[in-house]
Amino acid sequence: MKVLALTSSGRSPDFTSLYAHLADHVDLDVRVLDKSAQRNLRASLKGVQWSLYERVLIDLNFKHVYRQAGFLRGLKGLMVYEEDACQNYIPCSRWRGKFSKFYRALPNAKFVVTGASVARRLKEEGFSAVFIPKGYDPKILFDECRERDIELGFIGRTASSAYTERKALLDNMAACESLQLLRTDPGDAYRGTLNRIRYFVSADVGLDEYMAKNFEAMACGCVLLAWRQGEEENAIGLQDGKHLLLYSSVEQLRHHLKWLRCNPEQATRLATAGKEFVKGRLTFAHLAEQLAAELRRPWPVVSEPFTLGSWVHAILWGARRN
Repeated sequence: MKVLALTSSGRSPDFTSLYAHLADHVDLDVRVLDKSAQRNLRASLKGVQWSLYERVLIDLNFKHVYRQAGFLRGLKGLMVYEEDACQNYIPCSRWRGKFSKFYRALPNAKFVVTGASVARRLKEEGFSAVFIPKGYDPKILFDECRERDIELGFIGRTASSAYTERKALLDNMAACESLQLLRTDPGDAYRGTLNRIRYFVSADVGLDEYMAKNFEAMACGCVLLAWRQGEEENAIGLQDGKHLLLYSSVEQLRHHLKWLRCNPEQATRLATAGKEFVKGRLTFAHLAEQLAAELRRPWPVVSEPFTLGSWVHAILWGARRN
């Protein structure tokens, strides 16, 4: 099967390794598009011989492409990979509802999202949605077996409106514990800092799925303390008390931390089990295998004819902008 993958330059995390693994499963061409190219796909992809490809996988920045449904709906075998579709349902997100509007203008497409509940809600709206959890690159993120001099840490963004609840929780925790709120460059600096942290606090409050940083921290040997996302998200196999510790309040988080401090051997056991879990299920090699399986499956069949109304909707949601 010949597949064209469109991805973003400067993507974080870097998907170079993922596409190398995907090429082991399908005949893959990859095009890396900068911001300018993403904002005008019709022009930047003008020379592509679309008849050569059975599938087109797009992994592009939503804010650059969501107005271009008029062009994208004409692509055969379109699969949209989206790691931020949870923002479709976050009340304070600027993108609330916009993913659904965009997807509605792409009736021939399949959508891969990284949250089980997000996939379910999209299916309930009538979309062909599939849940595949986020992964990580074990060539970049691994346990260096070094001394951990940061007892309690978090690495990541808190400034976005979608992270309002995350910031509130982390600020509350930092006010009563020695929690360090950190930012790093990707790659070696990120891995190095994760390897300094003993207990990693994940605060994905209100996001309804586990972000990639959970798995990245586990891969680097941290004990993960993660906000409880509900049983639906545990479809990936995570077990509370075996691979990580889940919490639903600052009080419960502090209780877990106290227990870990009193039971260092159990903390080591959690870190080891978590690391082995992500190595066995959530690497980019596993993600590539699942994407390849979805690319091979039959494509959704449009149940309604292409009407004047749907044509107008496509125009409104992103036909030609010039």
